[in-house]
Amino acid sequence: MTTQQESTQEKSLTTRQVANRFFELAEQGHFNQITTELFSQEARSIEPEQAPFNSVDGLEQIVQKAKEWQDITEETHDVYCTEPIVSGNFFACTMGMDVTVQNQGRIKLDEIAIYEVKDGKIVTEQFFY
Repeated sequence: MTTQQESTQEKSLTTRQVANRFFELAEQGHFNQITTELFSQEARSIEPEQAPFNSVDGLEQIVQKAKEWQDITEETHDVYCTEPIVSGNFFACTMGMDVTVQNQGRIKLDEIAIYEVKDGKIVTEQFFY
């Protein structure tokens, strides 16, 4: 096995460990803990153009965006996250929620989320919905 292959396997293992921990916490509904435990301080969160929230840079801004979402969410009826698929420094999962949102009523959201991992931390999250 070449050094490059060994390096790739080590990165995949780190990514897999992050992905597994992400999934474990998501299944328990601990989304705030995912952010504080698994995200890099310099992480970037990328939303689609039509999203009600903007893309943001930095852990502090990601935490603030999550807080703003929680503030307008009146009730959470259901949340799900599928087991992650890992490839190199990336993992992806489908996630969704059934929530009642202020001034919008009850809505169901489904998305694909892709995460990039470097040095054992999530550095990018990107949502497609």
